[in-house]
Amino acid sequence: MPYQYAYPEERTRPAVDLLSRIPTFAPASVIDLGCGPGFSSALLARAFPKAQIVGVDINDDALDIARAHLPQVRFEKSDLTQWSPEKTYDLVFSNGALQWLPDHHALLPKLLGAVGPGGYLAVQIPNNLHEPNRALMRMVAADGPWAKRLVPIAKTRPTIEAFEDLHSSLWPFCQWMDLWETTYVHLLDNVWSIIEWMTATGLRPFLEPLREDERKNFLALYAKELSRAYPALPDGKVLLRFPRLFILARR
Repeated sequence: MPYQYAYPEERTRPAVDLLSRIPTFAPASVIDLGCGPGFSSALLARAFPKAQIVGVDINDDALDIARAHLPQVRFEKSDLTQWSPEKTYDLVFSNGALQWLPDHHALLPKLLGAVGPGGYLAVQIPNNLHEPNRALMRMVAADGPWAKRLVPIAKTRPTIEAFEDLHSSLWPFCQWMDLWETTYVHLLDNVWSIIEWMTATGLRPFLEPLREDERKNFLALYAKELSRAYPALPDGKVLLRFPRLFILARR
């Protein structure tokens, strides 16, 4: 499937909010993990114009977009599950990528270990597994003729640990930390807009194994279920609630 990234402004808003919470400092080096097409990297480049900024992602198409728009940033291809930094950074930043990685209890201390003394780890992780759009996606995957192929995919998504567990993972290694959750409410045109939103992220692994005709049937069933869970407002639009978890820690 070709790379898609719908609603970049809405997706970038959590990165703006996370960046605004980082205390004023002048990092010399910044790394953006799971940078995608570079929207968060652009924010970092504007906020820290004197810093050397590196963006990391595994998707070639996304990296091509990022390189075309941000020639001043170095972009590297790497699988975050295998990522092992050769040096430390003043700021390790990640907006909406670590939800794909397992075992956050071990992952977050590893990422904090990539931060130099006095620097910051700043992370935003979608925490929407139990929202209707995600639950219904798994339900449709389990109920159709594609179940044998899609149920194993539904079971591979890592769960997000509780605030208490995240705190326990990080506090021995940092001087200071802050945890919070924000639920964003996005006004979208209809349930197909929700599907468009998810095609580049959570829905993509479910669609890739399907033939074109199966994708159409899957999406038609999914849209039908979404219509029940997200009734139209008086103006015809729908509201998509999207909880996101934030972690900010100083090394």
